[in-house]
Amino acid sequence: MNIDQLVHDPEGPVLLVGGYGTVGAELARATLGRWPLLLAGRSPEKAAELCREVSAGARRWDLSAPEPFHASVRAVVSLVNDPDDRVLRAALNGGIPYVDVTRWTARMQRAAALASIASPTGPVLLSSGWMGGVVPLVAAALAHRLGGAESVDTAIRYGLADRAGVDSVEFMDRLGVDFEVLEDGRSEVVSPLTSTRTLAIGRHRTKVARIDTPEQFTLPLTLGARTVTTRIGFSSTSSTSTLIALGRSGFFRRARGDRWRSVRRRLLYSPGEGGTATVRVEVRGPGGSLTATVADARGQAHMTAVGGLLGLRRVLGDDGAPAAAGLAFPDSHPLPDTVLPALEAAGVLVGVRASSAVSATASSTAAA
Repeated sequence: MNIDQLVHDPEGPVLLVGGYGTVGAELARATLGRWPLLLAGRSPEKAAELCREVSAGARRWDLSAPEPFHASVRAVVSLVNDPDDRVLRAALNGGIPYVDVTRWTARMQRAAALASIASPTGPVLLSSGWMGGVVPLVAAALAHRLGGAESVDTAIRYGLADRAGVDSVEFMDRLGVDFEVLEDGRSEVVSPLTSTRTLAIGRHRTKVARIDTPEQFTLPLTLGARTVTTRIGFSSTSSTSTLIALGRSGFFRRARGDRWRSVRRRLLYSPGEGGTATVRVEVRGPGGSLTATVADARGQAHMTAVGGLLGLRRVLGDDGAPAAAGLAFPDSHPLPDTVLPALEAAGVLVGVRASSAVSATASSTAAA
């Protein structure tokens, strides 16, 4: 069988696999003028207009087809589901700086194991925490101010009017699968859509419930947090309540598999024309407690692309610190105090408030 081959060329283009999808197009625009770009996907003809806009090339790489892909690139960002790890393996074999923003927890753990075994000669950043690693980046920044993190509690307000890529369904389509988290230093298995709360996320009270996200796995490893919790809720309370009721009824457990895929897709994927993405991240540490409200008026696709941009800068050593070979997560950023300014510079607003004697100055007031 022919094998995909990526050759490292420090002067070559950045390869965006899925670079003309919803998130990929946002990332292509965000990188405009920084590096030359090569967009890859199943239907490169769909990228024609975007290629003209960002002065990029386009190539076919269908991860479900046997035809191998060959290119010389300076870095690669995977923006699509890579079920057979083709993009990851090609990057590892070529020593290519690599960023992934699409994997759910189990697949990220598999990728981490694969990368560890391969002893990568280039940087490998698994940045699949919520919104392309934005949530774990913010958690790391707050933990740095507090002198560490004992707990991290994240609440996501998912705008029903927001744009969303098809792969976002795959990320969320785990509502029938229990997952493991760390609570007070002990491993616990919890069910999705449980432990509901109503919290202030930006300017809105939002009903939220548990969801499996990769940062609940990585933050205990990188920051030493003893409790990490992520919850999600829709901008419509009735929609959230319906989803929670379906979870309690056992629907998502019974409706697993391909037979029910179209039904689950209709429940989870109904993208609109745009909306504000808002996330609340609360970190408790030795210095007290800090809460950040992170908001992007251009929506979750843009916020995810910003996470991808910061990840790309990290693996290329373009953010003030050298890029080291080997496996890393966004929350292991070597310069955490630069994270919030970098997000703001990319158009993501972050407001930080202290609920203790800790002094914190908001970099901006988040608009939800």
